[in-house]
Amino acid sequence: MIPRSLSTRLSLYGLVGVGAAAVHALALLVLGGLMPLWLANPLAFLAASLASYLGHSRFTFQPETGGQRFARRWLILQYVVNLTVSGVLPLALPGWLPSGAEVAVLVFTPTVLNALIWSKAARFSLQRRQGERVIPLRHADDLGLSQAANTAILALAQAGQLDGTSLLVNGPAASEGAEAWRSLTEHRPTLQLCLHLCLTEGPSSAVPELIPDLVNRQGHLHRSFGSWLLLSLLPRRHPERVRVVAQLRREIDAQIRQFQALGGHGSIALDGHQHIHLVPVVLEAVLDRAHSAGITWVRSTDEPLPTGLPLRCWWQACRDAGLLKWLILQLLSWRARAHLQRCGLSTNAGFAGVLFTGHMAGAPLLAAWRELSSLGAKAQHTAPLLLAHPGAPLDQNLADAGFTVSQAFAASPWRQREWRALATLTPLPDQSSG
Repeated sequence: MIPRSLSTRLSLYGLVGVGAAAVHALALLVLGGLMPLWLANPLAFLAASLASYLGHSRFTFQPETGGQRFARRWLILQYVVNLTVSGVLPLALPGWLPSGAEVAVLVFTPTVLNALIWSKAARFSLQRRQGERVIPLRHADDLGLSQAANTAILALAQAGQLDGTSLLVNGPAASEGAEAWRSLTEHRPTLQLCLHLCLTEGPSSAVPELIPDLVNRQGHLHRSFGSWLLLSLLPRRHPERVRVVAQLRREIDAQIRQFQALGGHGSIALDGHQHIHLVPVVLEAVLDRAHSAGITWVRSTDEPLPTGLPLRCWWQACRDAGLLKWLILQLLSWRARAHLQRCGLSTNAGFAGVLFTGHMAGAPLLAAWRELSSLGAKAQHTAPLLLAHPGAPLDQNLADAGFTVSQAFAASPWRQREWRALATLTPLPDQSSG
């Protein structure tokens, strides 16, 4: 790429800036006659920000973007920063400053900030276009949860549309799923089988009498994700935490033994049902026995926000609490990475599947695939992981087996949509810019 000369870039930046100012003035003139000025001005400024966003991505920084738009996150950042500065800066200026200096500060501060934001957006676009691309690993959770889940996962793996799965050792169809997976690995030895640690539902692997705080009267695990998270906030020597952690260790050890008995020989790759393995108190118990149990890899959920998605997808992520789950797991994953590194354990270089969990088909799936493909390889990390939950139509009541939480999720027609989406997903990274 041959960069623009400084004079050309400054000229284009100025022209786009003048155009954005004209849009602001025109929008303010129109909206000012329809609504109060305090509401009209932010809306007019939004129109100006959009003009600036489109102009700089298509013209000023065309060598970096290839003529494509910046990721929408930069438009949001620019708009929020400018509104904040416009509201706060006049209040922060000292009273002794001359009026001419005040005007200069009020005019040039947003100008400088905008230049920094758009320059950063251009560098981000260039890195995405020129970075070394990798092929993400396609992964399905919940092998063993039901015959419906087994059917979809095994069919995808046999068709070469899946790279790995996670075995729910306490699932009603765990033994059948594990046996069929072992048969597949005879022809595709690179297929990965992970231990899907489950602590929130289903029958316990440990003797129920030994873990009374973890199970209900039916011997089913019943502590929720939130309950485990709250336990992590208690002091380490708190009596309840000490008691429950001792039982937690028994259950983890029992699930590891069950996984090995079902064919999970050699080193163990571990993740968690509902990502429970990232909760601090659970992660600590896992890492304490990582060396003795042969755990060498633990899944992280460091999920970059995808670009190029329609607004309806973001509304869905907010409505279904996907954005909230994403934020919580981002924090937990960020915390976990340091612990994994200290213990010498490997993890995935990137992840997708929380933000639109349960709806990984169509635009969200393709956007996640593009985003993971652009991350590039990282030392001491496996390839980025794309997670889905495919399944055939459910023909049983999972609540009877203690999987009350998963019943509605597994019965959703989205399980079939995810199956079809994975079946047609190309194994090559999409080279288009988001």
